[in-house]
Amino acid sequence: MLGFSPKLPVDDEERLWVDAGFRRLEAMLGRSRMLDSSVVLPNDKFFPDPFDRTPSAVEKLFQRVCTYMNVDPRRIELEIFPDENEELRAVLPYWRGQGGGCAGVYHHYLTEGEELAEDNRKMLIALRSTLIKDPLTLVATIAHELGHVILIGGGLMDPETPDHEPMTDLLTVYLGFGVFNASSAMRFKQFQEAGKQGWSMQRLGYLREEIFGYALARFAAERGERKPDWAAHLSTNVRAFFKRSQAWLAKHPDSIKSTAS
Repeated sequence: MLGFSPKLPVDDEERLWVDAGFRRLEAMLGRSRMLDSSVVLPNDKFFPDPFDRTPSAVEKLFQRVCTYMNVDPRRIELEIFPDENEELRAVLPYWRGQGGGCAGVYHHYLTEGEELAEDNRKMLIALRSTLIKDPLTLVATIAHELGHVILIGGGLMDPETPDHEPMTDLLTVYLGFGVFNASSAMRFKQFQEAGKQGWSMQRLGYLREEIFGYALARFAAERGERKPDWAAHLSTNVRAFFKRSQAWLAKHPDSIKSTAS
């Protein structure tokens, strides 16, 4: 019986970049960091605290994400900045975002007289105030910025590395936050105001949904998860790309062996 060969949602260049990215992260963090990570989900098990959009609630959420990513929150100053704050754009180097401005900011610096040692790095994460209205995107942004803390603040990656931002997105998959960051890569929202209604689209991060789908399928394959329960929490598009990638990887098992060896 003839059948169609599964087709990846990414091209060869993107697939090879993800494969190499997993090897790079494994070299920096160790394979056990990925294998032992819990896949964090948007439910009460992982986020049991009431979220009432207050600074205190954001701080509790931030603390939990730090715990799941094995980051010491005591070394990080957390701030929330109002939209259209141009002052931060002038003084902080890692300003990112598309369209409506950045979602989050990471910065590390030294106080006068300190040596460039990991323990001496003072770190700041600033979050856009409108994120508080969308907990899923808020968690995704925190996870991405904590990725900077791990890679750049930890001295594992030079901030001048050309693909350090996409690699930081890939790190969120590697450490179990792929459900949040993949599902936030493209958000469609309905709105109704002043007698008008419609929808808006927002992009977050640096990887497309298709690349997240393949990266999540590789993550599952690396961990021996054939039918992971967490896939049900992915957005519709990402879940479709994930399943297509899973089917392709099942037909090409050597691609997993070659990168895991």
